[in-house]
Amino acid sequence: MLKPILLVEDNPNDLELTLVALERSQLANDVVVVRDGAEALDYLFRRGRHAARPDGNPAVILLDLKLPKVDGLEVLQIVRDTPSLQQVPTVMLTSSREEPDLARAYALGVNAYVVKPVEFRDFVAAISELGMFWAVLNEPPPGSARLGTRRRSPDKDDNAN
Repeated sequence: MLKPILLVEDNPNDLELTLVALERSQLANDVVVVRDGAEALDYLFRRGRHAARPDGNPAVILLDLKLPKVDGLEVLQIVRDTPSLQQVPTVMLTSSREEPDLARAYALGVNAYVVKPVEFRDFVAAISELGMFWAVLNEPPPGSARLGTRRRSPDKDDNAN
């Protein structure tokens, strides 16, 4: 079973564009959408309306910076401070080009910081490339699954001498 992508986005237009772009990249993963930082944390910690979700972490977190309730940098800090979440790839997907935001995100351990392009075609291309990176090019930590492909587990016989 492929792990879901957690998309944390409060802007309806950016949400729709991101979903279209992810669909066009043809990743097989489900996309879980939450609209604020508090709900993202509820999802990650299996609380509130997400208490019954299956065990496991998302394959990647696509995290907006400026969010209601709990902002993206606070979510990122909590993710990086939580041992069970530390290795989840987290991408800041934001319209902010402000140097302090960029510096803080990297100081907190973000894996990538992507500024949302204004033009639709550029936005779709950026999200598609982002999806392709995490699906094909990135090598995940040991014990985790790739984003868009299934890994074959060695058979017991493969290890026999």
